[in-house]
Amino acid sequence: MRMKKILIADDDAGIRSSLSFLLTTEGFTPLTATTPGEIISILEKESVDAVLLDLNYQKDTTSGMEGLNLISKIVKINGNLPIIVMTGWATVTVAVEAMRRGAKDFIEKPWHNERLISILNTQIRLLKTEQQNKQLKQKNSSLKLTLSELSNSEAGDIMGLKSLVMRELMKKIKQIALANINILLTGENGTGKSLLAYTIHQQSERREQPFVSVNLGAIPENLFESELFGHTKGAFTGAHKDRIGRFELAEKGSLFLDEVGNLTLSQQAKLLRVLEEKCYEPVGSSITQKADIRLIAATNANLLEEVKSQTFREDLYYRINTVSLRVPSLREREEDIPELAHFFLKQFSSKHKRDVQKIDEKAVQTLVSYPWPGNVRELSHTIERAVLFTTGNTIERNNLGLTISPSESTVGNPDIFDIPLEEAEKILISHALKKAKGNAKQAQKTLGLSKSSFYRRLEKFGL
Repeated sequence: MRMKKILIADDDAGIRSSLSFLLTTEGFTPLTATTPGEIISILEKESVDAVLLDLNYQKDTTSGMEGLNLISKIVKINGNLPIIVMTGWATVTVAVEAMRRGAKDFIEKPWHNERLISILNTQIRLLKTEQQNKQLKQKNSSLKLTLSELSNSEAGDIMGLKSLVMRELMKKIKQIALANINILLTGENGTGKSLLAYTIHQQSERREQPFVSVNLGAIPENLFESELFGHTKGAFTGAHKDRIGRFELAEKGSLFLDEVGNLTLSQQAKLLRVLEEKCYEPVGSSITQKADIRLIAATNANLLEEVKSQTFREDLYYRINTVSLRVPSLREREEDIPELAHFFLKQFSSKHKRDVQKIDEKAVQTLVSYPWPGNVRELSHTIERAVLFTTGNTIERNNLGLTISPSESTVGNPDIFDIPLEEAEKILISHALKKAKGNAKQAQKTLGLSKSSFYRRLEKFGL
């Protein structure tokens, strides 16, 4: 793990020396500053984990105002940085004012070593937890439901469990979830691999630890290492502060790597090294961090074919594939479609505060007969759109927007010229996905789109 940097800000050489020795013995890296100007200069250049801040300097040795003003300046530089103030002139008034301006805690000189170390560890841990929650919320916002709020019963509802293929899949998941092994989920785009990954996590011994989801298809190649392993401030242009990578966020928990088939050979080598050696270094750092995670990977590509064509490393394939589970397409489990549609109806009626209560029989028949190239994700978007545009309390066939079947639409069909460009674009992408049997990477190449452009359209159209 990276050693935590603590800035000791005090004009007393004896204090700085004593604290530096204490922090070093406790596994911290101490930095020191003697004047307000030096403190600000260090914080503008260095990334630190906490500040031990004296409130009195040579210009003001008793009131603490110089230190209080410093707190306000530090907060402007980094509002999340834990500041622990210390002074030999402690009063309740000064302590309250220090906390009001942004300090996290307060100690008096002479300090008790155990309490000081305890405060530092607590504040750094609280900051890390806050950062984890913020990043997890941002990175999982693309999921239709917040996975961390799903119970196992709800997961079952959204997956649809009437079909034999889904019941068999859930049985296998229950058998292997407790084993601390890497799992590869395969299947078409939109089949619910993200939700199944979370279900595996929830049924594992790591359930109380973080579940971190990463869509590798949406990460630009030049940001791959930063996203997965983190970076230090100044590691590259634009790295204005330290960033926690996904491996560190998932420590002790589960890391879900979606679209793993999109990795370049260079990225595959970097991922393989972490999985083999269980360690990594953030970009710009020489300090090795350990990786204790349970890996769940997913792909809609045929990785064995890619291994044969030497576009996917064989050693990485077997490293992520202790057990492989195929998630069936929605076309393979038609009996689940009505149940899933009604689940989404209830969910989106509540979300959008609409009094839409049912789906009529003809609309259900249309849903069952539609080929669903975007699978469960497309079904979810279709029902949400229908809930929004339905004027009564019942979804009818014309509310679904499925009058044009992708299986019947090609560029050569003159009818395609009579519809809006956006709808034509969706038809082309749906047709390419169907032709590629759900393999997004192959469909992307067929359409001649860049990876980022293709995945933006998949999200836009609910595919």
